[in-house]
Amino acid sequence: MAAARQILPIIVPEAAQMRFSTFGFLVGLGLGAPVAAQAADLDFGALRGGSYEPAAAPSFSTWEGIYVGGHAGWTSASFGFGSVYQPIVANALRATAIENEMQASTLLHAGSTRRDGVSFGAYAGVNYQFDDTVIGVELDYTHFGVTGRAPHDSIGRSTVSSNGFFRAIGLDGDASTRINDYATIRARFGYTLGDVMPYVTGGFAIGRAQIADTAAIEHYEFDQATYRANQALADKSKAVNVFNVGYSYFNQNDPSSSIIAPPVVLTRSKEKIVGGIAAGAGIEYAITPNLLLRAEYQYVLFNDFDGHKMNLNTVRGGAAVKF
Repeated sequence: MAAARQILPIIVPEAAQMRFSTFGFLVGLGLGAPVAAQAADLDFGALRGGSYEPAAAPSFSTWEGIYVGGHAGWTSASFGFGSVYQPIVANALRATAIENEMQASTLLHAGSTRRDGVSFGAYAGVNYQFDDTVIGVELDYTHFGVTGRAPHDSIGRSTVSSNGFFRAIGLDGDASTRINDYATIRARFGYTLGDVMPYVTGGFAIGRAQIADTAAIEHYEFDQATYRANQALADKSKAVNVFNVGYSYFNQNDPSSSIIAPPVVLTRSKEKIVGGIAAGAGIEYAITPNLLLRAEYQYVLFNDFDGHKMNLNTVRGGAAVKF
């Protein structure tokens, strides 16, 4: 019987074993490197969701340009009336003894008054900017429509002249001024603080006013010396006529019971275009590069017109579009 084959174990030398281990490790590295490279290329941001960066708010670049807007506010108007009655009375009593001796036209004086109300209008202008300084010109229109009326005034005076005439004057007056609307043209000087600009302004004003002055004049006189001479006569038939003016009925024997004629009422009414000056200060805020808000104080002083005087103090707000 043939002898059975004996399988002998294969003995691998130790050096060969080390070579096989090293080869396996290298193979593992070679297979794993592409996988690692692919993993490194994955966009994990897509898995987490896209990153969000808020858009930058638009910055205000310049105040320079043309702008148009509207305004509304509260106006306090001071009305003065000066010697508004004097020309009316002087003309009515011209070349009379009562005016020459008593200066009757200077006796009646109108007081002042103040009225408040809402005002509104529009404005337009242009700005030029030099670094942080802004210089511009602005035109505005304001509707007010408020009437100021002088406090009621009346006065009476009497005298006996050197030639024996008794003379008396009674005056009653009413005066009013209505300011309908006005416009100003002004220079502006501002200093920018980013989107905020404080400024001052000054220039000229022109307004449209309606004035009305009324004077009621009651004047009368009689020859008191002649009257007394008549009273002293024993023979009343020798009495002479007593000269008199301003009576609808004159009692020659008792002037105190005479009836004074109704007063003459004279009125002067006209529309006036008046000039003056304007000044003010304010602050403007740019909501966007093209939308501007403002708060402003404005003072307007008009020149004297036929004895009427007027100044306006206005606090107002406005909004404008800049082009």
